[in-house]
Amino acid sequence: MDTDDGHGRAGGDAGPEALSLPARLVTAAGAVAVTVAAAVHLAMVFLHVAPPNTVSKQHAAAIDDYVLPEFEQNWKLFAPNPLQQNIAVQARAELPGPGGTATVTPWADLSAQDGAAVRHNPVPSHTQQNELRRAWDFYAATHDAQGRPVGLRGELSEQYLRRIVVARLATGPRGREPGRVQVRAVTTPIAPPPWSQEKTDTKPAYRVLPWWPVTTADLGGHR
Repeated sequence: MDTDDGHGRAGGDAGPEALSLPARLVTAAGAVAVTVAAAVHLAMVFLHVAPPNTVSKQHAAAIDDYVLPEFEQNWKLFAPNPLQQNIAVQARAELPGPGGTATVTPWADLSAQDGAAVRHNPVPSHTQQNELRRAWDFYAATHDAQGRPVGLRGELSEQYLRRIVVARLATGPRGREPGRVQVRAVTTPIAPPPWSQEKTDTKPAYRVLPWWPVTTADLGGHR
């Protein structure tokens, strides 16, 4: 039951006027911050998906930095002819040995490792699901068939992929960190269902990248 406090106000009134002045200021500042953040986000996403215009061209770098890669627009799942192939990213390392000799490790199927970690796991990590796959997509989109970077993001995509590979292969003792690493992608078309009349060659195709020297920065915390 509400009670009157003697000044014409109900004791059960819990509206904004019941807050102290500092509380009102904090609430107002929070509301303004949320509104500004929402407006900036909507503006960035709109400029990213909208047709090229003066504003998007002038601030292209800032828009890309904000939107990519977390909010990348990708409609392949809903395309009339979605992807019908499996891409496995594999890597191997060259380990320095005594007397200047070097040992090349067998190819390690990094995609298979991620698949095994995700399979039967009700809460797989984002890293296991997307890190390697997105890194390869990033590299493939910014390099031509000869492995030459296309655009300003080519060098960044190569560095990103190389460091992921180094982090997964640099598990040996000190002094046996890889001196070089090599990456290849194995693309295997998916066979059509039995009821389809489509004919597909399911023979895997290999895209082998050149050997990449491993830098101190690539090793990071693995040294």
